[in-house]
Amino acid sequence: MRYAILGDIHANLTALEAVLSDAKGQGVTSLVSVGDVVGYGAAPQEVIQVLRENQAAVVKGNHDAACTGELDTTYFNPYAKAAVEWTQQNLTDEDFAWLRSLPLTSALEDLAVAHGTWATPERFDYVQCMEDAEPSLDQQPRRVCFVGHTHVPVTILRHEDQPRELRHTQESVIDLKGVTNALVNIGSVGQPRDENPLSAWGLFDTETETVEIRRVEYDIEAEASRIRGAGLPGILADRLFLGI
Repeated sequence: MRYAILGDIHANLTALEAVLSDAKGQGVTSLVSVGDVVGYGAAPQEVIQVLRENQAAVVKGNHDAACTGELDTTYFNPYAKAAVEWTQQNLTDEDFAWLRSLPLTSALEDLAVAHGTWATPERFDYVQCMEDAEPSLDQQPRRVCFVGHTHVPVTILRHEDQPRELRHTQESVIDLKGVTNALVNIGSVGQPRDENPLSAWGLFDTETETVEIRRVEYDIEAEASRIRGAGLPGILADRLFLGI
């Protein structure tokens, strides 16, 4: 199986379409999203429709939960909060119902999925160091678990030869042979924050036992114009050019 793992799309339709085109060229057979389908961007309805049409397996991110009223936005920054309020006014009842129906975690045949962590998905915690990853590595029901939330690609691993040692890598190709557990953050489709404005997505090949973090160009100006035209905060458009 060849899976396309999509992180933090954030209603960026142009980026999503570019990623799906790249995924098609790589012979992907299944789509998986680690959540934050909406928020920040200006095409929430369109992104939801694309994911549903492609029968993607999707888990709920914190912005998805905020937009449905399931998560308090007190600790959101002003720009994120403004985007949540805008998104709430630009979704249909069907969109709301679909977002509410999303699970916090999912264990598929070959992989597990959560937004922030597997261990405490309801808290939407960040994995920002190897110690943050340890509870999820202990509890995840599949050898490989994919997450997002930080918008920065990184993989934390346990190997058969040293099961008590955690290792990390930001290499674009991760070889899972000899790996007992891997927690893979595949970065962000719609709002990368690793100072690289190219869209990021993960190609998981179960036959070769590899994950590849792929980067894809897309028309940033078109998506930035969409954000500005919608009346969303300009910083949400500007940051796309910088990957921050």
